[in-house]
Amino acid sequence: MGVKERQERDREAVSRSILDAARELFVTHGYQEVSIRKIAERIEYSPAAIYSYFPSKDDIFFALAEEGFRLLFSYGASPRAAVAGDPMDSIRAMFWRYYEFSKEHPEYFALMFLDRSVPRISKNWNRFGFVGEMRHEMIGRIQQAVESGALPAGTSPNAVFRVLLTSLHGAATMRLCDRLAEGENADALARITLDTALQGLRAGAGITDELSFECIHTVNEERQS
Repeated sequence: MGVKERQERDREAVSRSILDAARELFVTHGYQEVSIRKIAERIEYSPAAIYSYFPSKDDIFFALAEEGFRLLFSYGASPRAAVAGDPMDSIRAMFWRYYEFSKEHPEYFALMFLDRSVPRISKNWNRFGFVGEMRHEMIGRIQQAVESGALPAGTSPNAVFRVLLTSLHGAATMRLCDRLAEGENADALARITLDTALQGLRAGAGITDELSFECIHTVNEERQS
């Protein structure tokens, strides 16, 4: 290994140490309560050294959020493989991944979706364009379910997206925040919640304009064109 390769490897190792320490501190103490100095103390580096890797605390968060979203969208079997049968099976698999992500990567989930003090990713959308693309793909799959008759005509894909995401977010949050009754099965609660939401959508609950909203990714693309 040459000098340049060794330096690059060492730099990647330090960057990884910074991110791991920051993630743990952010989740334990809350993003707002953690300073660059605290992160530096955790890995026994100077604050100036941290700044040579990340210009700000926000940049550290954005790096962690990007990692988290890529883990979320690459986790488990791709829902693209679940389109041969019932379209609702594909939709169910897409949203169940969100709950599974909360179990396999609880620190990322807590940082990305539970801490209200973190920066909004919309402030750095160029970095997170792939999130909008994945959401667009999910909305497209829901639209296919409407067109195939698996969901009633007139169902809003955006409403389906929000209802299913909210249902599993609630179950995931109750499990992570230890809000379940003693002996209560979190996985069973999540499954029943998702299945109940899907049944309601099949019955026409998604025929509404009340949950319509614009995707930031799409809006930004239109402004740039």
